[in-house]
Amino acid sequence: MDYVSVDVMWTLIGAAMVFFMQAGFSLCEAGLTRAKNTGNILMKNLMDFCIGTPAYWLVGFGVMFGGSGAVIGKLDPFILGSYDFGSLPKWCYVIFQTVFCATAATIVSGAMAERTKFSSYCVYSALISLVVYPVSGHWIWGGGWLSQMGFHDFAGSCAVHMVGGIAACIGAATLGPRIGKYDKEGKPRAIPGHNLTAVALGVFILWFCWFGFNGCSTVSMSSDEAVAAASLIFMNTNLAAAVSTCVVLAATWICYGKPDVSMCLNGSLAGLVAITAGCDAVDPFGAFFIGLAAGALVVFSVEFLDKTAKIDDPVGAVSVHGACGMFGTLAVGLFAADGGLFYGGGFRLLGIQAVGVLSVAAWTAVMMTIIFQVIKRTIGLRVEPDIEIDGLDLHEHGLASAYSGFAVHDVMGTMDINENTDLGEDDPQAASQAQLDAAVPVIRTTDYTQTELNEIGSTAASEADTGIYKVAIIAKLSRFDKLKKALNDLGVTGMTVTQVMGCGIQKGAGEYYRGVEMDATLLPKIKIEVVISSIPVEKVIETAKKTLYTGRIGDGKVFVFHVARVVKIRTGEENSDALRDVE
Repeated sequence: MDYVSVDVMWTLIGAAMVFFMQAGFSLCEAGLTRAKNTGNILMKNLMDFCIGTPAYWLVGFGVMFGGSGAVIGKLDPFILGSYDFGSLPKWCYVIFQTVFCATAATIVSGAMAERTKFSSYCVYSALISLVVYPVSGHWIWGGGWLSQMGFHDFAGSCAVHMVGGIAACIGAATLGPRIGKYDKEGKPRAIPGHNLTAVALGVFILWFCWFGFNGCSTVSMSSDEAVAAASLIFMNTNLAAAVSTCVVLAATWICYGKPDVSMCLNGSLAGLVAITAGCDAVDPFGAFFIGLAAGALVVFSVEFLDKTAKIDDPVGAVSVHGACGMFGTLAVGLFAADGGLFYGGGFRLLGIQAVGVLSVAAWTAVMMTIIFQVIKRTIGLRVEPDIEIDGLDLHEHGLASAYSGFAVHDVMGTMDINENTDLGEDDPQAASQAQLDAAVPVIRTTDYTQTELNEIGSTAASEADTGIYKVAIIAKLSRFDKLKKALNDLGVTGMTVTQVMGCGIQKGAGEYYRGVEMDATLLPKIKIEVVISSIPVEKVIETAKKTLYTGRIGDGKVFVFHVARVVKIRTGEENSDALRDVE
């Protein structure tokens, strides 16, 4: 195999890996949003690539690399510039650049998720691939004025990620926040994603593909210098991502009391984005500090956008790609081994990097503002409120659920956060009767309200004294095995168990999601129903109390009903006889 073949193979492998990033973005965005919009997210990621490919082939590539596109390439190369592909065949380089264009386009999908018209999104996707990305890309990579100044963006912190991040910011701001994201006082509410497993898989896919995104941007592997450069790029890419993740882990653990899973996953991407511009120009020490700063920046940026700027970005795309892409580009001027400020190179390279960041940011912001405003005032940008509430899958794609056979409805309360009350004793044997009663209250048929009765799905029973009782116990799922054994030991052999959701006066769990205090959520519970006659009801109640008790309000609740009549279908026996299991 000759040197040219090695270079072509290396570049085409890189193109395939960067293409596979679409799978990673799809999983990340779908997992960080609600299940009712999964199909819509997947369609947008699919169409980013499928619309962007012909748009970039027809127009975009010619704008970016003058003289080589299907249409624009016919124009005067003096106006558009020209590009020397070196030893690579033209179409090898075209497909390599096409997948980078698709990456920039798909960044916007997550920030505009859950409330954007699909048709409007398709129009945006075409326009960013036709004009916005290619023009700034020409300045940086196509022989334009920034590249002539010495601007350095090796694999696209600015050209790809910052462009996508700024477009995402303009789009999310133009749309406005999702319904329910902010309360009347403007305080953000957490809207958790439905599948962190998908998010994690998406991040690992992206991390793997980033080795192709950065490493294969050498477009060569046919010399010792190219091999050494690719090795350094792989090392820097991995190190920055890992360090950034560790910083986010520590920051969220300190700030929120627990390490935030989704933010840590965003932290990995933040480090990858930040190192992309200078992965070939910095040493591992520089990569370490770039990752360190990116981790802190992404946490600050997510909180700033959510709480101060009031820009609703469900997946953190603006912070990961916009803020960290901007920082990573500037970081070249600080940490570049040849010319960086911290390596004795003075301010010249940093100044060039700053000019590039400001010019590309201005171009992208102006163009995307015009594009989104025109779409908004013509075909409309945002779906109607009832469509948003029902979910875009149903109305935009005729898809009842992307998870056929699984419940996809959001179960969220609107109560204020209220921590559980500590009763001061976690041993049921040592607890007083008052503590047991507070932790596991008992409601009898003479005590319950109709609302409480409806909540547990029962009809008021007759007060006739048959000596038969139904006991319905609402408890934590973690206590089920212990309670089942205790009831069996008591002599209870039959029970009905249902998984339910709910919370009492403890108002659910007050936790943080991506730096935002969550509204009280309905907690997973179980409802155990038993009907008894020969076993004293007070023994059942006492057993339930002692088994479920942990010393904190919210351990459960016991409902006691009089049963007027029981009929066994098989034999026709009634009341106590119907409850016997003797053949």
